[in-house]
Amino acid sequence: MTQKLPDSITLGSSDVRVSPVGMGAWSWGDRLTWGGYSVDDVRAAFDTAIDGGITFLDTAEVYGMGMSEKLIGAMPGDWRSTITLATKFFPFPWRVFKGQFPRALRGSLKRLRLERVDLYQIHWPFSASEQWVGALGDAVEAGKVKLAGVSNFDVDQTRAAHDLLKARGIPLASNQINYSLIYRKWEKNGLLDVCRELGVTVIAYSPIGMGMLSGKYTPENPPPGIRRRRYSADMLAKIQPLIALLREIGQGHSGKTSTQVAINWTVAKGTLSIPGARNQKQAEEIVGTLGWGLTPEEVAALDAASDKII
Repeated sequence: MTQKLPDSITLGSSDVRVSPVGMGAWSWGDRLTWGGYSVDDVRAAFDTAIDGGITFLDTAEVYGMGMSEKLIGAMPGDWRSTITLATKFFPFPWRVFKGQFPRALRGSLKRLRLERVDLYQIHWPFSASEQWVGALGDAVEAGKVKLAGVSNFDVDQTRAAHDLLKARGIPLASNQINYSLIYRKWEKNGLLDVCRELGVTVIAYSPIGMGMLSGKYTPENPPPGIRRRRYSADMLAKIQPLIALLREIGQGHSGKTSTQVAINWTVAKGTLSIPGARNQKQAEEIVGTLGWGLTPEEVAALDAASDKII
């Protein structure tokens, strides 16, 4: 029997509720990783997602070096009252002083045309994580950030960030991680369990493996650019049986695509999934993940197929 996704989920222990599938804006402006884009296509993707019930949108200052934030900030319409918007601070090596954190936040707010951001995340735990978590707490207390989050933090780093914020009465709302059927190390190293224990929402980026689970790419038709170096022909060959299973399961759900099944798998694992979309068609596919879900048996079958290749 087909399951149904919840209409909304909470971010951490807050009262902020969002759609169980959001949308990531990494590809909006980042030509190096994702190739060219059209502003009109991005706007069409945005409008389609919002009109279709997506209520969570994630970006970062480094996506296109501010371009993704600028594109979002320039979107017309009265959408800010209905969308939970998240962005990220990047701990560049030259950012060594705590005062650089609020300056970066002001830059993001200016590009997004906001007075306060709903969720602000430390993008990577590269250096001085304790200092940046402290600065994040300051931003929450100053009213410039509603919810505090991190991204790509491992078990120990997540616990440390949680404890530092908790000491100030601030909950850690989320940890955004790379998570998909072809990248599951967080299940095996205990991070998902720790996040559940601490009440931290896991936000899954790249839930279709940077497009590899869409079925679009094969050993004979690899992805372009940087992604070609990351996903070899051998890897693309290994995942073809998994893609075949995704398609088979999708057919049992009124013809859902392998992309939609892969996204729903991450939601079934208890995460907020944020696939990306660069045009209206891709956004329509994301919207089509709402309103239905995988059965426990289907999730188990996908787990087993994934276990054979990772």
